[in-house]
Amino acid sequence: MNDSTSDTPKGDRIAKTLSRAGIASRREAERMIEEGRVSVNGAVITSPALNVTEADRIVVDGKPVGAPEPARVWLYHKPTGLVTTDSDEKGRETIYDALPADMPRVMSIGRLDLNSEGLLLLTNDGGVKRLLELPSTGWLRRYRVRVNGRPTDEALEPLRKGIIAEGEPFQPMEVVLDRQQGANAWLTVGLREGKNREIRRAMDEIGLSVNRLIRVSYGPFQLGDLKPGAVEEIRRKVLRDQLGPDAEALLGEPPAAPTQVKRGFKRRVPHKGDFGGPGQPGLPKPREEVEDGQKSRGKAGKPAKSYRPPKAERDAARRASGAPAKPRTFSSGGVKSAGSTGPKSPKRR
Repeated sequence: MNDSTSDTPKGDRIAKTLSRAGIASRREAERMIEEGRVSVNGAVITSPALNVTEADRIVVDGKPVGAPEPARVWLYHKPTGLVTTDSDEKGRETIYDALPADMPRVMSIGRLDLNSEGLLLLTNDGGVKRLLELPSTGWLRRYRVRVNGRPTDEALEPLRKGIIAEGEPFQPMEVVLDRQQGANAWLTVGLREGKNREIRRAMDEIGLSVNRLIRVSYGPFQLGDLKPGAVEEIRRKVLRDQLGPDAEALLGEPPAAPTQVKRGFKRRVPHKGDFGGPGQPGLPKPREEVEDGQKSRGKAGKPAKSYRPPKAERDAARRASGAPAKPRTFSSGGVKSAGSTGPKSPKRR
């Protein structure tokens, strides 16, 4: 019996390997190979019909391709005026020109056209990109759409049943008329496929012109309060929950946690040797100096209060010296003389 598996080359196709490494999508990687920009083990290849393994040395545009990093996904709030492509033949600014400088090389999951804005998913892994773009994944993409005109539910019914625009059939859409705002109306549109300019072309088919289009969700991922131009990475646990059974194969091993260095308690070594030398603790002060310092201690910047004997001792010392007694004084009603016998003056109220 012939063993067909023995004739199968080991490894993965070169385009798939480049896609998993975050270099480009499979289709873009095949184009790069045909242009002669990829070499394997020192030889330039021009056909994507080649399997490679981890032992092969791959170089793209003169830069070696390392092992694929763990898959990561980011939320990006795309503003209007940016093209969702690596390079634009008309020289227009792309989303990659506007991304933060510390971002790794990423690919977009799906697209938003030049005049559309809102949530765009980015990833560094071609396998994740391919999975999330497939219609079979079944993820609903929801949009807030502003159209010029006064549509009714009856006018929107063809979109809910499925419509043919410019000879191309579109799957049924979820369409809700939210409100009328002057000459414009706001709609919420949900679809599960991502054909080129699908919503704009479908609206044109029923006589409505789209003047603003915002993607607010892509499957379970929401735009939320993410500001235009901002990027936010999705946590690995959330990705694992949402990708289902393919999560482990796509995400790979989690990145290694940073090493935590635990510093032990540094015990103070008791002093051994002479005192008072360079780098040595000083000699203790004599007891007399310590007591004198405590006696003279007072408030900051003020001398310490002098000692005053009790009143009985002061009076006894005064009588012994023959000094005359101090006259008694009164703090209120003036000074009362010894011979005064008149009535007390009334108190003022």
